Amino acid sequence: MIKKWRMQIPLHLMLIPGLAAILIFSYIPMAGVVIAFQKFVPIKGIFGSDWVGLEHFRYMMQLPNFSQILWNTVYIASMKIIAGIIVPVTIALLLNEIRKEAYKRMIQTLIYLPYFLSWVILSGILIDILSPSRGVVNQFIEWLGFDNIFFLGSNDWFPYTLVISNEWKEFGFSTIVYLAALAGINPSLYEAALVDGANRWKQTLHISLPGMLPIIVLMATLSIGSILNAGFEQVFNLYGPAVYESGDIIDTFVYRTGLEEARYGLATAVGLLKSVVSLLLISVSYFLAYRFANYRIF
Repeated sequence: MIKKWRMQIPLHLMLIPGLAAILIFSYIPMAGVVIAFQKFVPIKGIFGSDWVGLEHFRYMMQLPNFSQILWNTVYIASMKIIAGIIVPVTIALLLNEIRKEAYKRMIQTLIYLPYFLSWVILSGILIDILSPSRGVVNQFIEWLGFDNIFFLGSNDWFPYTLVISNEWKEFGFSTIVYLAALAGINPSLYEAALVDGANRWKQTLHISLPGMLPIIVLMATLSIGSILNAGFEQVFNLYGPAVYESGDIIDTFVYRTGLEEARYGLATAVGLLKSVVSLLLISVSYFLAYRFANYRIF
């Protein structure tokens, strides 16, 4: 027992840098949530600022646009979650039908590349290709005989532009997860189905999809915890005042309120409320993942 413990010491020592980073950047800053209950003045600090209790939370609930911001967050995040399941599953099933391994790997690499690019880079690309005057997408729309669409400046189009562009970036990574699930299906099932006269569509419907179902359920339930995370980096780099009505989410509201308007107490109150709700949703999602997909952390 002692010998085994000594052999594991180097492995535990390797955890120290990661644990230190989490402690410094995630847990110690949590003491700052007290600002949500104060009229925080930077020059006075946390210990010198006046205590106001729940005033910021009451004011937050009375804001005329807060319900719209909350709706935008849930609406955009929900569409991203749904698209984040349907698109990768579909692409994984299509890739699974490709028999030439080199061609299959080439496609996997191409769809996986955008995942490694930050939204700072991708937003610049999107702004160019979606430009209403010189963007390639609008040039194609004009060629078809339709009017230009201001994708990044129209409240009707902006939420869907966020969802589609986010899926373009992320679906390559999720596809790998579902391809791994397909690889774990016993090949003899396909052979038996072929002997029984099942075509590729029936094999997909009765073997591939049921085989992927536990992973699909797991990914769906775990995504419940991110229902209030609509993607700050993406929205921040793509939105503007013209689309605040449909694109302003909790994270961007906190950024503007706290850093641009210097209303630190209100911004912290909104962020704290989001964190508490997210914690509850994550707890529920892990319970559902254990209940329906037999997934557990420990």
